[in-house]
Amino acid sequence: MKTIHKLNAALAAFFAAMLPAVAHGQAASASYPAKPVRIVVPFQPGGSVEVIVRLSAQKLTAGLGQPFIIENRPGAGGIVGSEYVAKSPADGYTLLAVPSAFAINAALYPNAPYDAVKDFEAVSMLASYSLLLVCHPSLPVRSVKELIALAKAKPGALNYSSGGIGTSNHTAAELFGYMAGVKLTHIPYKGGGPAFNDLIGGHVHLMFAAAPTALPSVKAVKLRALGVSSAKRSPFVPDVPTIAEAGVPGYEVNSWSALFAPAGTPAAVVKSLNAELVKGLKMPDALAVLEKQGLEYSAGTPEEVASMIRAEVAKWTKVVKAAGIKPQ
Repeated sequence: MKTIHKLNAALAAFFAAMLPAVAHGQAASASYPAKPVRIVVPFQPGGSVEVIVRLSAQKLTAGLGQPFIIENRPGAGGIVGSEYVAKSPADGYTLLAVPSAFAINAALYPNAPYDAVKDFEAVSMLASYSLLLVCHPSLPVRSVKELIALAKAKPGALNYSSGGIGTSNHTAAELFGYMAGVKLTHIPYKGGGPAFNDLIGGHVHLMFAAAPTALPSVKAVKLRALGVSSAKRSPFVPDVPTIAEAGVPGYEVNSWSALFAPAGTPAAVVKSLNAELVKGLKMPDALAVLEKQGLEYSAGTPEEVASMIRAEVAKWTKVVKAAGIKPQ
């Protein structure tokens, strides 16, 4: 009996000690946000994530009553800004908005000063878009199967452009080559703009280009679309097959942007941010902005984002290792 009394007393003391902390967390969450919130974008202004982050900041400001301010902290391919947020207080006042390169960086830089999975709390997906496998019209192929056949007949003779080593158009092409069993030659550029312009000019054969960027040139017949990188056909080019159905079963690459907070941020704060984003980005005015930019609404639960980032890091780690990709 004495043992039971001691156990009960110990449990009572434990829960009594926990109550103030729980109460403090609930109070902090109930009053959140009590001051402006910074959303760190770890790249230069004007990047692919900028439009959706600005839209998200507007919706969070309107819904939560405090300014959500975008702060660009570029450097080392996104590592500088990401590290800054990872080491910031976990109070919900410093957030991180990143594109899919965030997961690729985790594969390219295993010794980065933060862990992409463990050092962040997933808040919400913001938007997603497909990549289009496009070629210059001078290339004598009109389908993914014809491209694979030509690449196998001439190993290394076909080249593709990218915005640089580790970018989504680079890793998407490497995954394609790996899964299709073909050798393509990589021509890296200092940015997606020059890489795309040289494709238009016929200086390179192929590119996995962002759908919003490539669509106008495809419609103007300056480029030929061979396939879409996503698992499902894009609503913006419904007649273009997915790469998986066109000749490389299982192929899937999605470009996305998402919002994260430092690990340890109160669950109630994360839930509040997520709820406002899910609601705000579904509004007609927000959906109109997304459609104009060729982006798809994809906000989901924090748990879904956390699962996605784990899968993305594991996937790109395999690709980086198999393709022998080295950071710049």
